Amino acid sequence: MATSLVDATYKMTVHDLEFMTLDRQGLPPTFADYRAAREGPLTNREMAENSFPGSTEERYHEAGRIAGYLREFGPPTPRMSDDGINFVVASVAHLFDTPDSVSDWMSDVFLNDFQRHVGREVGHGQTLVDIQQLEPTGFFDEAIALKAVHSSKNGLVSSTVVDFRVGRILGVAYVGSVGDHTRLEETTEIGLALEQNLVSVVLGI
Repeated sequence: MATSLVDATYKMTVHDLEFMTLDRQGLPPTFADYRAAREGPLTNREMAENSFPGSTEERYHEAGRIAGYLREFGPPTPRMSDDGINFVVASVAHLFDTPDSVSDWMSDVFLNDFQRHVGREVGHGQTLVDIQQLEPTGFFDEAIALKAVHSSKNGLVSSTVVDFRVGRILGVAYVGSVGDHTRLEETTEIGLALEQNLVSVVLGI
């Protein structure tokens, strides 16, 4: 990745993260009718409270994570009984202290945490049944992806997640689906749109 772009990410603050995530108009055409479902900043405390059991605010701070911002969208009439429906799509921008911290997070926190919790209860009445590491393409720098399948009293749900690095910023795109479904193409499309928007904000264009 160009040194000038990496250097420019050091000028970014937590206040810039909101403008990096995708608004409704920035979503791929597939999700043109989706509506805003959840939006706001993500502190390390909130991340820990909504992550795997045992996660702590201190752990995320020590990993170099400073803050983040989330935007989620869902279909206008979500029906969780419909197998294959994509009930949530999202983009997230996280700010870290260094690019190396972003890279370490992707492998040591994101991927490792999912791998360690396969077969275990992960809260909210869900068990992580299986994960599959995927290979995203088209990103400027380092990127990883996985599909996670959870079971609950209502059946299976799956999440396809792509993480990618732009300097000291971590971009995340994900799609949640009812049933066991891989949505790498759709998640990559969201991720590439997020990457383009993120770079535009960083470079001020």
